[in-house]
Amino acid sequence: QVQLVESGGGLVQAGGSLRLSCAASGRTFSSYAMGWFRQAPGKEREFVAAISWRGGSTYYADFVQGRFTISRVNTKNTVYLQMNSLKPEDTAVYYCAADPRSAQGMGVRGKTIDSWGQGTQVTVSS
Repeated sequence: QVQLVESGGGLVQAGGSLRLSCAASGRTFSSYAMGWFRQAPGKEREFVAAISWRGGSTYYADFVQGRFTISRVNTKNTVYLQMNSLKPEDTAVYYCAADPRSAQGMGVRGKTIDSWGQGTQVTVSS
C-alpha cells in the first residue's frame, strides 16, 4: 500500500476552478495507477478520473465532459486533478486512490482498491 494525502479543496463559485493534489509516500509511486473518486452527501462514491503508471493513458467519467484533467509527476510522487467550469453538482468529498493494476477499469473495480486518501472537500456554490 501507499499512503495518500489530498489537498486543494475548498469553496468556489460555479464556473470557477480548483486544482486538487494528492501526495503519495513510498518509492513505488510510479508502479501505481492513480485515480480520483468523489462522494456527495447521501450518494455512493463514484469514479472521476484515472491515469496510468507513466501518465500516458487517462480515463474519465462521462460527467467530466472535458472539464477536468488528471495528471501526475512521478518525480514528485504527486497526482493532480485540475477542475474547470465547476458546477454545484460537483460538490463532494474527493478521494485519491492508488491501484497497482491497470488504470483502465479503475472505476469499475473501485471497491477493491486498497489505498485511499482521507479526502478533501470541494464545495461549489451557485
